[in-house]
Amino acid sequence: MKPLLRTSSALALVVAGLTLTACTTLPATSGATGSGATGTTASGTATGSTGPTGSITVFAAASLQRTFTELGKRFEQQHPGTTVTFSFAGSSDLVSQIRNGAPADVFASADEANMAKLTSTDLATGWPRDFATNTLEIAVAPGNPEHVEDLRDLTASDLQVVTCAAPVPCGAATAEVERAAGIELRPVSEEQSVTDVLGKVESGQADAGLVYVTDVEGSGGKVEGVPFAESSTAVNTYPIGVLKESANPETAASFAAYVRSDAGRKVLTDAGFGAP
Repeated sequence: MKPLLRTSSALALVVAGLTLTACTTLPATSGATGSGATGTTASGTATGSTGPTGSITVFAAASLQRTFTELGKRFEQQHPGTTVTFSFAGSSDLVSQIRNGAPADVFASADEANMAKLTSTDLATGWPRDFATNTLEIAVAPGNPEHVEDLRDLTASDLQVVTCAAPVPCGAATAEVERAAGIELRPVSEEQSVTDVLGKVESGQADAGLVYVTDVEGSGGKVEGVPFAESSTAVNTYPIGVLKESANPETAASFAAYVRSDAGRKVLTDAGFGAP
C-alpha cells in the first residue's frame, strides 16, 4: 500500500499545479491591459484618452449667428465638460475688439481681409482655414411689393435702400457688385452688420437691403430674396482661426476643426452657405 500512497500524492500535486496555472493565466484572456496601456470599456469607449474640455469664447461674423449657435450646441453635446460662448457682430468690429485686448479663443470672419488684419499682426496663428462661402441677395418684404427685379432697381429715388458700411464684409461685397453693375447706390443708412440691414427690412424701415443668401434663408419668411446676376462677382470666403492669446488653445482648435468637419459643413450647407 505504501507505493500506492506515494502515487496518489504525486497525482494530487500535479492537479494542484495545473489548477494554479489556469488561475494565473485567466486575467490575460479577459481583456485586461498592462500598466500604462489604453483599454476599452464595455461600451467600446477608450479609457485613458483625453479630449476637449473647459470654456472657449468664439468671435464670429453676424451672418454666422444661426449656424454657429447650432454648431456650439452640438460641439458641447459631443464633448461634455466644454462650454462655447459666442460674440456676434460685424467682422471689422470684432477685429477691433480683439486688437484692443478682448478675450477670445476663436475668430470666424465673413471675409479674408478682416482675418488678414489679425494674421498680419501675429494675433491669429497656426490656422486660419476657409470653411464656407456666401453671396449677396436683395432682401425685400414678403410678396415684393416694390417689384424689385434686379440690382439696378435699387437706384430708384423713391426706394428706401439700406446696405452695410464699407469696412464690413457685406459692405465691401456691395461695392463690388455696384462696380460690376455700373451703378451707384444711395442708401438711406449704412449698417455695421448684415443682421442690422436685415432687421431694417424685416421691420419695414427699409424697402430693400443687400444681405447674404443665408440671411434670407434664415429669416423664416420675414423677407423675400431677389437674386441678381452680379452677385457672382463678390463671393465672400469665410476663414476661421485660433487666436494666439487663447486661454484654451486645444479646445479652440478642436472647435475650429469641428466647424470644418463633414458634420459642421452639413449644418452650413443646410443654411445656404457654399463650400470654400
